[in-house]
Amino acid sequence: RDNSTQREHLEPTFRLRLTSPRQPLQPEPAHLLPAMDPAGPSSPPPPARRVAVRQPKNKAPNPVQITAEQLLRDAWERKEPPTSATAPRQQIADAQELKEYRQTKRKFFEDKIRMNRTNIPTWVKYAKWEETQLEFVRARSIFERAIDVDYRNHSLWLHYAEMEMRHRFVNHARNVWDRAVTLLPRVDAFWYKYAYMEEMLANHDAARAVFNRWMAWHPDDNSWLAFVRFELRRGSLPAARAVFERLLVAMPTPENFVRYARFEERTARDVGRARAVLERAVEELPDEFINAGLYVEFARFEERCKEIERARAVYRYAIDATTAKGEPAEEDRLKLVKAYASFERQRGGREGVENLLVEKKRAEYEALVKDAPDDYDVWFQYVLMEEAEGNEEKVRDLYGRATAAVPPVQVKRYWKRYIYLWINWALWEEMVAQDAEAAAKVFAECLRTIPNSHKTFTFAKVWLLAAKLEIRRANISAARKLLGRSLGQCPKRKLFQGYLQLESAMGEIERCRTLYKKWIAFDPSRAEPYLEFAAFEAALAEAARCREIYALAESQPELDTPELVWKAAIDFEIEEGDIDRARKLYERLLERSQHVKVWLSYCKLEETHGDPAKAREIFARAHAKLVEQARTLAPSLDDAADAGLARDLRTDRVRLLDAWKSFEAGPLGTPEALAAVERRMPQRIKRKRMLRDERGAAAGWEEYYDYVFEEQEKAKPQLRILKVAQAWKKKKLAEEREGAAERGVSEGAAEGAAEGAAEGEGGDV
Repeated sequence: RDNSTQREHLEPTFRLRLTSPRQPLQPEPAHLLPAMDPAGPSSPPPPARRVAVRQPKNKAPNPVQITAEQLLRDAWERKEPPTSATAPRQQIADAQELKEYRQTKRKFFEDKIRMNRTNIPTWVKYAKWEETQLEFVRARSIFERAIDVDYRNHSLWLHYAEMEMRHRFVNHARNVWDRAVTLLPRVDAFWYKYAYMEEMLANHDAARAVFNRWMAWHPDDNSWLAFVRFELRRGSLPAARAVFERLLVAMPTPENFVRYARFEERTARDVGRARAVLERAVEELPDEFINAGLYVEFARFEERCKEIERARAVYRYAIDATTAKGEPAEEDRLKLVKAYASFERQRGGREGVENLLVEKKRAEYEALVKDAPDDYDVWFQYVLMEEAEGNEEKVRDLYGRATAAVPPVQVKRYWKRYIYLWINWALWEEMVAQDAEAAAKVFAECLRTIPNSHKTFTFAKVWLLAAKLEIRRANISAARKLLGRSLGQCPKRKLFQGYLQLESAMGEIERCRTLYKKWIAFDPSRAEPYLEFAAFEAALAEAARCREIYALAESQPELDTPELVWKAAIDFEIEEGDIDRARKLYERLLERSQHVKVWLSYCKLEETHGDPAKAREIFARAHAKLVEQARTLAPSLDDAADAGLARDLRTDRVRLLDAWKSFEAGPLGTPEALAAVERRMPQRIKRKRMLRDERGAAAGWEEYYDYVFEEQEKAKPQLRILKVAQAWKKKKLAEEREGAAERGVSEGAAEGAAEGAAEGEGGDV
């Protein structure tokens, strides 16, 4: 590099030594060679000379590095400018030189063509050179030879015809164009230039004939529009209309109808014809061909004509039509709603704006239900909006679409929202549409929709609502048949209760008793049918039947809530005023359960009816039973579960003693009995226990309150010692507090005396 600065930076790292190219070795002169023994060497050759290799002293990288980008930039800056090798301009002096020049040039082109015959640009250059030499016959010959090679090449025909047109060989050009459109009729450029040439020559009939020949091949829309523009340049509106009519026959698309209508509106200034064309499009085109663009153009046309109501009617008709098509026309519907919204904002009043908001919301709901047809919350909102609009046909259609989206899995929790669609539909038919027959059909279809003939799951609400509908229609037998069918297919508690409520309201006592018996037979381990059956008989003042029902419930080996049955039976006897039967029921219940609540309820009964001796006896019995249970459980307190049970027993015992104490402190108690109960009251102490996590590891300590009874203190002497120690500690703390208070008083008196002395001395001074 010539840059000295960079060379200085490179020198510490790179040490380069340039040498001249290696010279070939020359043989040494004979007189300089050592003499050699012909018999062989007398001594070994001298050892080879060792060349010392110099190692670099500094292997560290250069602080300033040369990048590849820098090398490329320097090479670009030092490159030599390109040399312009242009051929010298040749001066031709006479005809002989011109002949030689033409011969050389033709030989050059012929050689190139001979090397690559299919290279069409070479043929075109050859023909254009002949054109510059005004050798038109030779140029035509070259074009014809090229056409023989590849007649499908479009540019070849275009260059050929344009050459003839440039030099005003009209017939030759017409011949070329005619051959081109005959061989290649699908190339629109040939037809355009052919017709344009005839029009420029003012040969309008020939140009029209060219267009007619062209239209026979059914080209695209632009070709027909070129024909129309030609007729308009000629000032012939009927001919242009005829071309449009032929276009609509050949390609009846919405775009072509719109073009025709615009032609009538803007060019022909005939509004009636334009409206007729748009109406023809709506009537003649198939539904699958009509798109949003046609409707929007129709409405905007009416708006331009100051026909606002017509435009609004077109928008509404278009939205309804695309909505009826369903999902395939959803995109067109959204476009129409957007265009209608813009129209109403500009031209509409309050009603129009409200309709616009409804249409926009309807479009949003349609998009949502399209993406998630099983989102029933969206269906509910959509239906509520349509119900507010008041279009019954739309509401029915929407309910049908919503109920057609059946949940994909047969799991009841996925069917709940879906079933409410059917229920709302039926209620709407009955209350809004005033069609009870249609509501009954909706309920029937709903019951048929529930899968597996209601064996997997069912919905009692649907059965009951359908039965109540039949009752409102004064068809009692149909309601009974429907509920009987439900109990036969899928008996449930709610179905029994609904059927019983129906028969009870109609005063059918025997039917109600039959239904209660079937309910008990269906589910004998549930207490609810017994309780409701007994309450039903009690309301009828059938005490004997009521007692039999309670006895039947008590005799069941398994019952989900037996305490409710016992409580109801006891309350029934108390209401009947038969206290002896209630006592017997309590005694029978105590044989089965020794729970503290039973004892307290029994004591409450005796206390309420004014027999304190019996109440005190029951309290004593209950306390003895709890003490016995605690003693039975004491040997196994090492088990955590048994320890917890023991704590529960102590809590129950405290509850019993509190109730007993309250009883003895009342008007029916005595002081001696109250003192005896207070002696039995336990001591409340604070304890700690270890907490365990899910894996059984220690998770810390927890403080809780426990109760220590008198017999526990006797059984464990250490508890008694601990109690004495606690009493001594309390006494000691009290004495210390009293001593501290006395010392505080004496110190206060001494401080007061000192302050008085100081004041006296100050007064003397």
